[in-house]
Amino acid sequence: MRITVIGTGYLGVTHAACLAELGFEVMALDVDTEKVAALASGRVPFYEPGLEELLGEQLAAGRLAFTTDYEELAAWAGPGAVHFVCVGTPQQRGEYAADLTYIDSAFDSLARAVAPHGPCLLVGKSTVPVGTAGRLATRIAELAPEAELAWNPEFLREGFAVQDTLRPDRLVIGVRSEAAERRLREVYARLLAAEVPLVVTDFSTSELVKVSANSFLAVKISFINAMAEVCEAAGADVMQLAEALSHDPRIGGRYLVPGLGFGGGCLPKDIRAFMARAGELGVDQALAFLKEVDAINMRRRARTVDLAREQCDGSLLGKRVAVWGAAFKPNSDDIRDSPALNVAASIHLQGAQVTVYDPKATDNARKMFPTLTYADSALEAAHHADVILHLTEWQEFRDLDPAVVAGHVRDTRVIDSRNALDAAKWRAAGWTYRALGRP
Repeated sequence: MRITVIGTGYLGVTHAACLAELGFEVMALDVDTEKVAALASGRVPFYEPGLEELLGEQLAAGRLAFTTDYEELAAWAGPGAVHFVCVGTPQQRGEYAADLTYIDSAFDSLARAVAPHGPCLLVGKSTVPVGTAGRLATRIAELAPEAELAWNPEFLREGFAVQDTLRPDRLVIGVRSEAAERRLREVYARLLAAEVPLVVTDFSTSELVKVSANSFLAVKISFINAMAEVCEAAGADVMQLAEALSHDPRIGGRYLVPGLGFGGGCLPKDIRAFMARAGELGVDQALAFLKEVDAINMRRRARTVDLAREQCDGSLLGKRVAVWGAAFKPNSDDIRDSPALNVAASIHLQGAQVTVYDPKATDNARKMFPTLTYADSALEAAHHADVILHLTEWQEFRDLDPAVVAGHVRDTRVIDSRNALDAAKWRAAGWTYRALGRP
């Protein structure tokens, strides 16, 4: 069996390299010629731990290749191939709904290319509004009658993408025939042999799994952040509250971490697209609660800006502010909808001189926000700062000695918006330590 992957973003590159690691011959396609050239030379154009090493190994082994040509890909794959489509579904500009332009184009181009080469299986992995697979199946039947569609949602966490592909906590496939199920069982045979749970379902249910999981996660994050708002008003400590809640087996402690909230290229746009699709289906009231989940998340950013202003005696005008973190989460250089950069830009607009440092995302941040100042280290960013904002919880920041940092700043004030620093240690070193949801 030969396998192809359409789209070489986080999902596509990881999926292609991991399928090659599982022993398949894989060809990946993207319309971006520069990206394809970089990948073919062994360079991943974004940061993901372990991925570049895996890519190099599979290229050297001859199991992985890249192209920009659908006809070349289809001819190489031949009959019986499995084609995974991993293109993006961004949020429409000015709307909540998902933009399906790229996925529609990818399936159209792929179906036309594979049509002369006999039976094959096309598999969607992108996160799409429920009902998309059914619509695409009709279109594929017109363009490539011998091709069949299946849906296989992804559950990758940036920073753990390779691990989540090779050792997932579950596999979900939406199919309309036993033949499609058998084919995907062959693809994932090694994972199934390792007792990874497999859920076989219909198209609509498989499409709902990813957005439902993301929505539940967003609810959990925003719940504890809502409790942080209450704790601030009541003089309580949200970290102690979260610890107490975590011991309840019905609740658990994972993602029950108060802080600046979620961002990135998935969670925000996925829950908004889910709300939009619910409205189209006439059940918008069923997901009305997600509007408040989104609002709570955004309020954490505004509260961090307010807290910075408070620490600067009521005005940010002319103040020097150090920002530690630009990526939306640690172990990534992804700045899409980054809470850290949103806060940094907001503070800059209020007249502060903002200096940003991130271990991996500084270059991406500089391209997106060129008016901010950037540093090559955490200590350089902190130089003569009136306040430090800890906005992305990289281990590098946790490991810093607050006594050493104190020698670089103008005023020893720190805002830990991720509740990740050792509060007692920083206070013992003479710092005024503030965090969201804590006294």
